[in-house]
Amino acid sequence: MIQFQENIERCLLQAGVTCVKDANVKQLYQAISHAAMEELAPRWTKTEGKKRACYLSAEFLLGRLIYSNLMNLGLLEEATDYLQKNGISPTVFEQIEDDALGNGGLGRLAACFLDSAASQDIALDGYGIRYRYGLFKQKFEDGFQKEYPDDWTRFGDPWSVRREEESVLVRFADQTVRAVAYDMPVIGWGGKCVNTLRLWQSEPVDTFDLTQFNGQDYIAASQERILAEAISAVLYPNDDTLKGKQLRLKQQYFFASASIQSILRQYRRTHGDDFAKLPESFAIQLNDTHPVIAIPELLRILCEEYTVPFEQAFAIARETFAYTNHTIMAEALEKWDIPLFLSVAPHVYPYVVMLHNRLRLDLSARGISKDDQASYLLIDGRQIHMARMAIYASHSVNGVAKIHTEILKTTALSEWYRLYPERFNNKTNGITQRRWLALCNRELSSFITDRLGSGWITNLDELEGLKKYADDPHSLQQLLEIKQEKKRQLAQYVQAHDNFCLNTQFLFDIQVKRLHEYKR
Repeated sequence: MIQFQENIERCLLQAGVTCVKDANVKQLYQAISHAAMEELAPRWTKTEGKKRACYLSAEFLLGRLIYSNLMNLGLLEEATDYLQKNGISPTVFEQIEDDALGNGGLGRLAACFLDSAASQDIALDGYGIRYRYGLFKQKFEDGFQKEYPDDWTRFGDPWSVRREEESVLVRFADQTVRAVAYDMPVIGWGGKCVNTLRLWQSEPVDTFDLTQFNGQDYIAASQERILAEAISAVLYPNDDTLKGKQLRLKQQYFFASASIQSILRQYRRTHGDDFAKLPESFAIQLNDTHPVIAIPELLRILCEEYTVPFEQAFAIARETFAYTNHTIMAEALEKWDIPLFLSVAPHVYPYVVMLHNRLRLDLSARGISKDDQASYLLIDGRQIHMARMAIYASHSVNGVAKIHTEILKTTALSEWYRLYPERFNNKTNGITQRRWLALCNRELSSFITDRLGSGWITNLDELEGLKKYADDPHSLQQLLEIKQEKKRQLAQYVQAHDNFCLNTQFLFDIQVKRLHEYKR
């Protein structure tokens, strides 16, 4: 505890703050975060020889990191005591923006998945995009929604480490960009296991100082930077236009290609250019269809850069990739027009065609007539079906709830289930009780721990032990008092932020959802 607090004060001194009471929110946030990063640094190493899972997702809705990271490291109480000792409210960091790297359920599922894996000591790393502005901030003014840039890094980003040495190049039809890795620690409960979320930022291939240029050279260099940085600028750019669709596909290929290159670089450090053991060393989970372009990209790299025969490359890919389906709606299963695909990644398209032709041969060998093959085809008319590609070129397809998986098997993807019943399985991805109970409701958390011990924080089944208190008057009264206290806290927040008074004797029924263009 003393060492941690000394590290905080040293970090403050480095920022020119001699007295903690004089520090502003940003300085406090930076100092405590950097001190915590120093604590976890010795544990943040990858275990050699251990198979690693790689979770590719367009979104990671992490929420505010400082409180959850401190809790998982066992430093939250120390940090709270330190702030209170200096007359600072522990809620001071509520002013820090969430990392704007996700929007909805898919992104929160990904974040909970990372937390759960680290807490169970499973070697699993996330891969995605380091969006500059995320989605957007929104306010209602005069009855209308107003959108503002979500500048989440304005308080700094102390939980990320820029890894220049891990940069890779990503080539498009009309440009080549540099994907720069930013690594964030994913801290398991107790801090024993620290995995990594690697986020890619798009930058120009050449780093240059624009002040060195003038005239036409300045315009060209500025344009190159703008076009490169646009790829990782905004989460889910509007795709109503052709340029918007191209940018969406560029984003997907950008982080898929960078991630595959990174994974293969790690693999080659141990195994060289013999890729036969790739499925034994890495599992790549595709979170929905956004990263599915990683499949033909892996084939392209293996075949073109390492001269692996296509059939061998396909066998490696199929045993390495797995696919998580999030929706049964046909319109949400991504399809890309071929001209659009060719305008972004023409060098990847031949491998889509090879996958398509191989599937047709497989279907014919299984006795499926040409007329009955339409619902399976990866290339159908002028469109490429990404969900079909994911199912065909992976070894596992899962839904995210039992009822959802059953609908996939019986209705939405029934033809594929008949073809590959062994591939379909269910993973009910719940939410982490560490953030959504132990952290966000510490009064209720203490109530449970007083009765059950702390085992429930990693094993939620232990909550069954609360049943024996169902008729205990003291426990029920304490529970009602906690609920009333949380309502009081919410009413206090609403009064301070919205100048609106809530009656805490009322029943509160609250739903929160961020509005987005495609949901209006």
